[in-house]
Amino acid sequence: MPFTPDVLVLGGGGVLGEAWMMGVLSGLEDANRVDMRRCEYFVGTSAGAIVAAHLIAGRSPRRPDPESANGGAPPQAPAEPARRLGAAGSSAVRATGEWAMAAAATFAPLALGLAAPGGALARAALLRRLPRPAHTLDGLRDHVAASGARFDGRLRVTAVDRHSGRRVVFGSPRAPAATVADAVAASCTVPWLFAPVEIDGREYVDGGVWSGTNMDVAPAGRGALVLCLNPTASLPATATVVSVLRRVSRSAATVEALALRRRGATVRTFGPNAACAQEMGVNLMDRRKAKQVLAAGYRQGLEIAAGTRAA
Repeated sequence: MPFTPDVLVLGGGGVLGEAWMMGVLSGLEDANRVDMRRCEYFVGTSAGAIVAAHLIAGRSPRRPDPESANGGAPPQAPAEPARRLGAAGSSAVRATGEWAMAAAATFAPLALGLAAPGGALARAALLRRLPRPAHTLDGLRDHVAASGARFDGRLRVTAVDRHSGRRVVFGSPRAPAATVADAVAASCTVPWLFAPVEIDGREYVDGGVWSGTNMDVAPAGRGALVLCLNPTASLPATATVVSVLRRVSRSAATVEALALRRRGATVRTFGPNAACAQEMGVNLMDRRKAKQVLAAGYRQGLEIAAGTRAA
């Protein structure tokens, strides 16, 4: 049976996570002859927010060219929003150098999944202690705005309030009013690399500071099928920070999936397979690898579709 989710949850993972998710979704579409733009709901965190906004704007997932999809010539270049994110990230890392890595290491144990009130307080305290970077994601915001993406009741974009440390889900009922462009920029604002995004007088940072997927906010009840793509679930554990992020990412996704299953939803979660993880490496902002990761993700999407049909 074709794999057609009701809710699509797209996690954080930098430029290469964005490329991998685009590849997987386009592979699923081509194998199953479905249209992922027609999902009832989308939940996007960080890079996943870029992909979700892309779909909400009526654009199909990016595809590699036919040769690269089968392991041949390099595929097409990454889309402009992802390129902007990668360029900004590379510039910020060069400017902040070792300090950025130290901040990441300090923040890693809290970065994904401390959802209790005490966790929010600790998160807020850390966020307030971080120096305010000068780099912004204005270029990314401009390009998302130009796409025409609008909150239409289907889209959820996660971010974290820098002052309170609590998660905010833009696009959900009772959430602060925001444009999709502002919400996506906020959701992508890694706090040790980019300046916070101000929306209605409050400052917001990356939704991945709360959870890598934020799957638990998916509007999914009994009988719903949820597909979650989690780019950080399969990171090779070659560095201490990466190892921590991978473990916590997997743990948070497991707990969040359990919450959805208790509501009666069916949940399928996928991270990069071995081939994709090898292509991605540990630097998820390395846009030089985006073409290869897009093609590898496409092939994984074809494999997932074949596996679900066989099941």
